[in-house]
Amino acid sequence: TMRLQAPQFQALFTPGLRSVAELFEKKNYELRIAGGAVRDLLSGVTPQDIDFATTATPAEMKEMFTAAGVRLINNKGEKHGTITARLHEQNFEITTLRIDVVTDGRHAEVEFTTDWHKDAERRDLTVNSMFLGLDGTLYDFFNGYEDLKNKKIRFAGKTSERIQEDYLRILRYFRFYGRIAEKPGDHESNTLQAVKENAKGLAGISGERIWVELKKILLGNHVNHLVQLMYELDIAQYIGLPLHGNLEEFARVTKNIQNLSPKPMTVLTSLFKLKDDVTNLDLRLKISKEEKNLGLFLVKHRQELTKASGPEPLRPYQDFLMD
Repeated sequence: TMRLQAPQFQALFTPGLRSVAELFEKKNYELRIAGGAVRDLLSGVTPQDIDFATTATPAEMKEMFTAAGVRLINNKGEKHGTITARLHEQNFEITTLRIDVVTDGRHAEVEFTTDWHKDAERRDLTVNSMFLGLDGTLYDFFNGYEDLKNKKIRFAGKTSERIQEDYLRILRYFRFYGRIAEKPGDHESNTLQAVKENAKGLAGISGERIWVELKKILLGNHVNHLVQLMYELDIAQYIGLPLHGNLEEFARVTKNIQNLSPKPMTVLTSLFKLKDDVTNLDLRLKISKEEKNLGLFLVKHRQELTKASGPEPLRPYQDFLMD
């Protein structure tokens, strides 16, 4: 077994976390760091937020925290098994291990378990399905650490099953590919096959959820490759992108924007030929008013403004700004 001793990991042990760990230890409930935070720590990155997983049920946690006089924050997550405790000015989000009993491709009904392997099984990607004990021990049921070191993105367990539990995972696959993979085109063929077969499941996913993922994809690496892939695998039409997107222009723009940190909408608009493309995107994804106006503005003005050449190429822009 591997044990992590990185400074990023040591830095997590605030007075708050020490108190939480002590409470769980006293009651003999297991507590581990879960998911994305483990991935970050293994990559040498300090995680932004940390999710904890435990063998204790929500009722047991509530009883334990209340007896210790710990404040609990909103109980919205409780039916999914999440309790949020506040200690030493810090929130701790702790979720009971669970199994998805029924899934409809959007949300799941869960039942609680004490089996770590079962809980890892219902997470999406191998690099997101690891746990880290508070002593630094890594629990890795799907070779996520190997994949992380080799910069491979794979689904945990059976690809089709993972996707059918929540079709948004197709876009999460793309997003993490853009974040972790070293080069474009390094996919397993059976993964792409499963994505293509399940693409139309995305039609049932809410626009807001899709837009959150899509924006992250647009600002990640390999964005040109990933969007081309969305067209090849028949995903584009289900997530509000135009049927015949301008992929040549998209390739040109994504090459030019490296290191310029553009807005996601600026990048995406290079796919669009008509202002209807922006309107259709808005209907499907409920983008913000600012994003919609930016898209309409770019589609409307880029033709006349980019024709500028000659001794004063900036002239049309200056006139435009003055107007």
